[in-house]
Amino acid sequence: MEMNFYQDAARKTAAYPDLGCNPIYPTLGLTGEAGEVADKVKKVIRDREGVFDADTREAIKLELGDVLWYVAQLASELGYEMDEVAEANLQKLSSRAARGRIGGSGDQR
Repeated sequence: MEMNFYQDAARKTAAYPDLGCNPIYPTLGLTGEAGEVADKVKKVIRDREGVFDADTREAIKLELGDVLWYVAQLASELGYEMDEVAEANLQKLSSRAARGRIGGSGDQR
């Protein structure tokens, strides 16, 4: 699936206050959904000795979809297409890899 197609389709399901001029709502939703992903992974470590069974993997996949939905909404609110966001990320990572800077910390490495 193309990222921009997903973004357009996901936008048709968006219903939140001040849609089109409210980056705060999808930002908060994104952090909440990312937390749900992290919580499911944490419980695999705590309760399943790090073993991801099929049901858990499926549950995490659905939560990752929610993360993607909020990323798409935030991108839309900020005037970006998902393809543009994805391409910028790959360029950043490629540059870091070429300069031996994948590890470490800081946005400008």
